[in-house]
Amino acid sequence: MERVGIVICNYNKADDVCACIQSVLELKYEDYRLYVVDNASKDDSVKKVREQFGARAELLVNEKNLGGSGGFNTGIRRAVAAGHEYVWCLDNDVLVDENALSVLVEFLDTHPDCGMAGSRVDHMEVPEYVQQYGITIDFEEFCVEAKYLNHLEDGTMPDVVYSDAVAACSVLVRSSLIREIGPMPEDNFLYWDDTEWGWRCNLAGYRVASCGKSIVLHAMGAKKEAVNTFPTYYAWRNWIDFFARYTPQEKLERMYVSFLDALFDIQYEGLYSGTNHRAITVMSAFDDALHGVRGEAGADRIFDLEPGRDRLAEVMKKEKRTRGEIKKIVIEENGYASQAELLKERLSVFCPNAEFSDKKDGKSLTFAFCQFLFTQEDLSFQKYYIDSRGNVLADEQDALMIINYPFSKRAFSYSLLPLFRRSVEQLRKSGR
Repeated sequence: MERVGIVICNYNKADDVCACIQSVLELKYEDYRLYVVDNASKDDSVKKVREQFGARAELLVNEKNLGGSGGFNTGIRRAVAAGHEYVWCLDNDVLVDENALSVLVEFLDTHPDCGMAGSRVDHMEVPEYVQQYGITIDFEEFCVEAKYLNHLEDGTMPDVVYSDAVAACSVLVRSSLIREIGPMPEDNFLYWDDTEWGWRCNLAGYRVASCGKSIVLHAMGAKKEAVNTFPTYYAWRNWIDFFARYTPQEKLERMYVSFLDALFDIQYEGLYSGTNHRAITVMSAFDDALHGVRGEAGADRIFDLEPGRDRLAEVMKKEKRTRGEIKKIVIEENGYASQAELLKERLSVFCPNAEFSDKKDGKSLTFAFCQFLFTQEDLSFQKYYIDSRGNVLADEQDALMIINYPFSKRAFSYSLLPLFRRSVEQLRKSGR
C-alpha cells in the first residue's frame, strides 16, 4: 500500500484541477495514490480529468455538492479506509513544487509530536510573496491571523512554523490522527473547516506545523462577495460557531460583546448604504449559529448584492454644481495608501483635469481617510471623510447617523446579549 493518499477536491474548475493534477504527477516523491473528488461540478471537470489522466487518478464523483469540507471528506475517508499512512489534502487551484510532498513526509516521519504539516503557501500571481504560513487563532480579538501574510520571501522566515492550524489547500495529516479526531468538520460546509480541524489536532495533544521548504502556489481565492452573499453567510455562521464553542470560559463575556459590536456595524452600514441583503444574511448566520443550524445554507439566507447609494458620486455632483470645474483635489491618506490610489482613480473619472496635491488651499477639494466613519468626531464638513470600507461622510443625514451611532450600538448589544449568552451556554452544554 502506498504511504500517502493525495486528495484533491474540485468544484467547477476544470482547467485548474487538471493543472494541479499535472503538478502532482511531476512530484519527486512517488509513493502515493491520487484521489480526485468532484463535488458535482456543472462544468466539464469530470470529462477532462478522465480523458487527460485516466487510471493515474482515482476519480470520486459526488452526486451533489457537499461543500469544501464534505468534498474533501469523501476522499479522506476513502484514503484512510485504503490504509495509507498519511493523507495529503490539496485545493484544486494549487500548483505544487516537486519537493512539496517529500518535505512534509520527512517532517512527520521525524516529528511524532506533530499531527499535521502544511506547506508554505505563496501567491500564484506574485510567487515571491507569501499568502499563508500557518494560522493563529486569536482568543483576545476573536479572529484568525494568517502568519507572514504578504511577506516578501527574503530568506528571513524560519524553516518551520508552529501554529494553531494550517490551510487545507496543502496539509499532510496522519491517518491515525484522522481516526482519532475525525475528518474535516463536515457540517461547516464551507470555511473555517481547516481552522477547526487544526484546533482539534492541538486539543488532542499534537502540534501543527508548516514547513517552509514545502512550497505550493495558490490562486487568491475570492472570499469576498462578488454577486451575492454566499461567502458572507458561511464565513459569519462558522466564525461565530467556532468561538462560541471553543472560547475559554473566562473570555466568553468579551466574546459576546466583540461579536455583537461587529454585527451591529454590519446592520448600521446597511442602513447607511440603503442595502439590506448583506445585513439580513449576517443576522441569519448569527441566528443559525445560535441554534446549531449547520450544513448547507437554508432558504432566505443568500441574496444577490444590491448596488446601494453611491455617496462619492453624490458628493462630486454636488461639488461640481457648487464650484464648477474642480481643478485641485487633496487626499489625506492617513495610512491608507492603497485605498487612496483607488480613490484617485475614481475621482479622475469625475474630474479628468484635476490636479492631485498634498497642499490645501481655499480652492481645493479635500478628502481624508479614517478608520471607521461612524466614530469620526469632526463633523464640520471642511473635508469629506472616507473610511477604509468606502463609507463617505456626504451630508447632514450622515452626520446624524454618526451622532446616533454610540447609543444605537449600546441599545443593540443590550437587547441581544442575554439571548447570545443563553444560546452559547446551551450550545456548549450540548457538547456538539
